[in-house]
Amino acid sequence: MELWRKGGSVSCAKFLCTTSLYELGAANSDPKHNEAYTWTNPTCCVHNVIIGKLWIEQYGTVEIVNHSTGDKCILNFKPCGLFGKELHRIEGYIQDKNKKKLSVIYGKWTECLWCIDPLTYESAKKNEKRGGGDQKKPKPSEDPENDEADDMPETQETVQVIPGSKLLWRISSRPPNSSQMYNFTSFAVTLNELEKGMQETLAPTDCRLRPDIRHMENGEIDLASKEKERLEEKQRAARKERAKEETEWQTRWFYQGTNPYTGTPDWLYSGGYFDRNFFDCPDIY
Repeated sequence: MELWRKGGSVSCAKFLCTTSLYELGAANSDPKHNEAYTWTNPTCCVHNVIIGKLWIEQYGTVEIVNHSTGDKCILNFKPCGLFGKELHRIEGYIQDKNKKKLSVIYGKWTECLWCIDPLTYESAKKNEKRGGGDQKKPKPSEDPENDEADDMPETQETVQVIPGSKLLWRISSRPPNSSQMYNFTSFAVTLNELEKGMQETLAPTDCRLRPDIRHMENGEIDLASKEKERLEEKQRAARKERAKEETEWQTRWFYQGTNPYTGTPDWLYSGGYFDRNFFDCPDIY
């Protein structure tokens, strides 16, 4: 992953991701779904890192490929533009291995996504152009602090649903205390949650067991700082010991190899994690 700065913005380059849909615990030779996907990420740009109101946009083309069927989904994450009309908008389509369009996808990645038949979508777009001016266009803010093009417009259009569309996804409401938790979603807030009974099934190297993070979440900042320092010293000592014994660190559940679908170097799952056999895991905390 590569980062670069542009004025007051920071952008993150896209990279390739791979996933395979297998039944948990089943061997790769006997997959339940027998489907494998690769996809690219859009460019993520964080605006006003140095000064101004912090906001992000995603833009660029995302390709999701089903290597088992040859189907492909191509999504265009539209850039914000000068007045923010296209901010967060997505438009794309799904095609089969013969490049025949099967469905059109549209919406906003911050709100909802819909799909519809390609012919119906094209017809709706033509009618929209003939109607001309029915849609409300966001007006640029009159606030002098928001005069620069790099400021996010305050008013944004919502997704206008075309009749006959099918809802694919809609964002969930954020929890009441979201503003006090960095505007996280319910999923993000609970991602590091350690519920009763989970510790018996988690690997001892799971990040949810990190004591410094747990102290920080509990508001015990001084204890979190001390634990973080202790863990760093423990990692340095373990690294020196391996260097002394000329022992290389070996990953447990992944290994570096060649992606069978893209032919590029990748980290591949070596199996065994869901056996829950963690007796010889290193003590890293």
